[in-house]
Amino acid sequence: MINPIWLKTFCTLVDLGHFTKTADVLFMTQSGVSQQIKKLEEQLATPLLIREGKSFTLTDAGMRLHTDGIKLLQCAELLEQNVKQDEPFVGPVRIATPGSVGLTLYPFLLDIQAQYPALHISHAFSPNKSIERDIGLRHFDLGLMTHPSTSAEVITEAVAQEALVLVTPSTIESLTWQTLQNLGYIGHPDGHQHCQALLQPNFSQFEHPSQFTEKGFSNQISLILEPVSRGFGFSVLPLHAAKAFNAQESIRIHRLSSPVNETLYLCRHSHVVQSQRVRYVAEQIKLLLSQSKK
Repeated sequence: MINPIWLKTFCTLVDLGHFTKTADVLFMTQSGVSQQIKKLEEQLATPLLIREGKSFTLTDAGMRLHTDGIKLLQCAELLEQNVKQDEPFVGPVRIATPGSVGLTLYPFLLDIQAQYPALHISHAFSPNKSIERDIGLRHFDLGLMTHPSTSAEVITEAVAQEALVLVTPSTIESLTWQTLQNLGYIGHPDGHQHCQALLQPNFSQFEHPSQFTEKGFSNQISLILEPVSRGFGFSVLPLHAAKAFNAQESIRIHRLSSPVNETLYLCRHSHVVQSQRVRYVAEQIKLLLSQSKK
């Protein structure tokens, strides 16, 4: 590989046409300039200059090296600038979240991008295990999970509490055990876990979700409450998912007497120094979640 320092000295010499001026510009001695040109010629095994006293002319190889060398030096300078660039509102930010909080978070992220168009935000809905794995592989800059990481490559920070709520059709004003029995249950991938967590401390009769007739199931977070809104049953979901449903007038969100919360953890790779833009978005996410729990 061509030594970039020698190449810069050579191109500067050709541009200025004088050894002394080149030495002054590069803060070198004149003999130092001559030595670097000689080393470059030795490395390439070809003469680059025809010396004529204190002046010189370029060989064919020297002309070609100067033409292509200028381009190479410009690319190297641009690469260095791009690597060092760390502006808070410029560049990509990649985020992954569970479905429930993602329904609230994604429109908020789009609002940030609308405010700073040079900030390019990518968002993916993923389960906890996938988020932890992909943060470790550096596929994402930030993630939200509902449990702390067990990976040494992933740092997790508890940032918010997300309430679990029981959601019924809007016609149901008060809850009894018999009401739930009559309604039946609308399932989803985390449904049994959520039911167990919320119903056990609130209904003495509860033992297991199988006590309810399952009236439907959906693995799409935005569709879980569609059958609930049509009167087919009840479901238990994180509050963010319930609030994000587009037909709020058709459902009723019940906060039970013994509240149950899931902790939300913001996660990132443990060995990556975060850019200003990633830190900015992380702080905005924490602010949103701290406000939305109220």
